[in-house]
Order: sequence, then C-alpha cells, then structure tokens
Amino acid sequence: MSGNKILLDTNAVLYLLGGKLSPRQIPKGFYVISFVSELELLSYPNLTEIDEKSIKKFLTDVEIIDVTPEIKRQTITMRKQYNLKLPDAIICATALSSNALLVTFDKSLRKVTEVNILIPS
Repeated sequence: MSGNKILLDTNAVLYLLGGKLSPRQIPKGFYVISFVSELELLSYPNLTEIDEKSIKKFLTDVEIIDVTPEIKRQTITMRKQYNLKLPDAIICATALSSNALLVTFDKSLRKVTEVNILIPS
C-alpha cells in the first residue's frame, strides 16, 4: 500500500464505473471501499450481467474494509450526532477509522466535520 488512502462512497464508484467521474477528478492513492458499498453495488436494482461483471472486476482492484469494533463505535456516534442514514454513518465511520479521504457526491455528508471529505465537481 502506498500513497494516501482514498475511500470511495458507493455513489462515487457508480459514477466512476459509469463514466460520469474521471479518475483525474480524484486524488491518486490507495483506493478502498466499505463493505456497505460492496453490498450496495452488488444488490443494485436492475443490475445487468455486464454491470455485475464490471462491479466484480472493480471489487478485485480495491480493498474492502469490513466492520470492526472501532467502526461500530464511530457509526453509533455519527448516526446519533448527525442523524445520518445507517449506511452513510458506516461509510463515514470507516473513513474516519481508516484515516482515509472520503470521496462522495452526497453533499449532506459535508456536515460530518471529523471526516476529510471530497465532493468532486
């Protein structure tokens, strides 16, 4: 692992795979996702076989961070403090506990001051 750790939110992965986000729009580094994003990506409604293959290929190229006791604690704190949806709280807690930059298109996450967040333009 070299460089900065970059945690991609589910929406960032979808934009990246769909061509709406260029790799040039995000910093270079070591890319990771939360297990929540893995679940969301593979259970996306109306997923075509081609899309599923593309997602599975992507998943082999990134580290998937599983839940840990620290992520659980941070999730509870963030959900209470910011009234986040559970998946968003888990992803933010994963970024915080991993000391990773969170790349997301969810502007509502700006309020989470503990997490370094990038919303690409």
